[in-house]
Amino acid sequence: MSPFEHTSLGSTALPVDLDEAAHRCLVAGFEGATTVPDTLKELIDRGLGGVILFTRNIRDAEQVRRLTDELRAIRPDLVVAIDNEGGGIGHLGTVGAPQAPGSYALGVVDDPNLTARCADEIAAHQAALGITASYAPVADLQHRPDNPIVRTRSFGADPESAARHLRAWITATEARGVASCAKHFPGHGGTVTDSHHGVAVDPRPYDELRADLEPFRAAVAAGVPMLMSAHVVFPALDPNRPATLSRRILGDLLRRDLGFDGVLVGDALEMKAIADEYGAAAGARIALAAGADQVVVSVGDLDLTLDCRDAVLDALRTGVLAPERVEEAAGRVRRLAARYATPPTATTVPAPVSEVAGVGLDAARRAVRIRGVPPAVRGAHVVDLFPPPHPVLNWGGEDLLTEVRAVDPTATGTAVTGECADPDDLVEGIVRRCGAAPLVVATCDAGLHPWQVRLRDALLGRRPDAVRVDTGLPEGGALHSYGRGRTNLRAVAEVLAGV
Repeated sequence: MSPFEHTSLGSTALPVDLDEAAHRCLVAGFEGATTVPDTLKELIDRGLGGVILFTRNIRDAEQVRRLTDELRAIRPDLVVAIDNEGGGIGHLGTVGAPQAPGSYALGVVDDPNLTARCADEIAAHQAALGITASYAPVADLQHRPDNPIVRTRSFGADPESAARHLRAWITATEARGVASCAKHFPGHGGTVTDSHHGVAVDPRPYDELRADLEPFRAAVAAGVPMLMSAHVVFPALDPNRPATLSRRILGDLLRRDLGFDGVLVGDALEMKAIADEYGAAAGARIALAAGADQVVVSVGDLDLTLDCRDAVLDALRTGVLAPERVEEAAGRVRRLAARYATPPTATTVPAPVSEVAGVGLDAARRAVRIRGVPPAVRGAHVVDLFPPPHPVLNWGGEDLLTEVRAVDPTATGTAVTGECADPDDLVEGIVRRCGAAPLVVATCDAGLHPWQVRLRDALLGRRPDAVRVDTGLPEGGALHSYGRGRTNLRAVAEVLAGV
């Protein structure tokens, strides 16, 4: 069924310009890396505002550039976006993209010039691939040790420090002709729920929320062209609806108080905080009515995008959604496209980065914090405990043992990515294989994953001389990397191997 046939049967057709405006308010994910699906072609031809690429769309640099060229050949002002934050969160690992250590590590170093250099490398690579919008940087402040989703994606807990690094990132990205997007307004750092998985609530009073607004205020002052809203309920701001669906938060707070007049993008509609409570299609309609300019369906199922589109068109036909609101939103998207949609002309695609190197590794090295680590722990047995990849945020398979062996081939090790059936047997096997060699035990946000705590403590009980490494937020280890990107892990490996 074509997108045209998917609309409600028997309904009155909208004027062409209003139909086009409604499509401008949509950003779609899709399946496929070498061909553009026919349904997506028709959506783009009808006015689709943007597409978002994921790992499923990425094979190599030449393929990505061919894909983005094909998408833009359908309509030149299509915005092609991607998530690429650094620190292991991104979708360009297979194309040899520049490696960055992630926002928290950059905040630890606290050198805005270094942050700008990392952002510049990332944006230059994206532009050469034909990617013209990046849903980064994260402007959330990391408050709670039990927050499951922000953590090392944030520049930290201090609003002034976060503001410095946001300005640096946004300015550098802008200089490369790529649109940046500060997220997730008005902040996701005060929750204990990941909005991908359920309703997230930040119960703090308004006076405590003020600090979280400051990084977004700085991003607006720096000229950020896009902001992304959070699927988080803030009872102090609007007790009834998450920010993405709240006129109070998007209109009164963001537009009036912060003075933002760029494109406001709602986070993905298939996330359970929206889909389970309202339905993705209803969420699209409510978000646009509340003040969002674009809504995203990031999954590859174009039928869900069509459902969301149809809900918007039906709301326009019945008067539930005001045409003026959609036309206002589409106008902002058109201005964004006019400024960013055409990438720089590239005669060659960027060569892949074969080794961890450059400014990203320099930043990761400067971020590592050391307490009581021997001068060198060569020939160690490295036990790397970390959670499996997030279902949406990409993880490229980085592990500490691989990076340690790259600088110390005598190292051995064990990687564990989830709770095992017999932890006692696992611990016994590790101790036996390690023998008299040094033991390194690395964890990643163990406080969120009790199985890591149990394994770590059991190993330390057998080997109290083991070197503890924290690859997430600090939890008492001797080495802190503040992230699990490849550069973060290589920087820690260098310290362990004494190189």
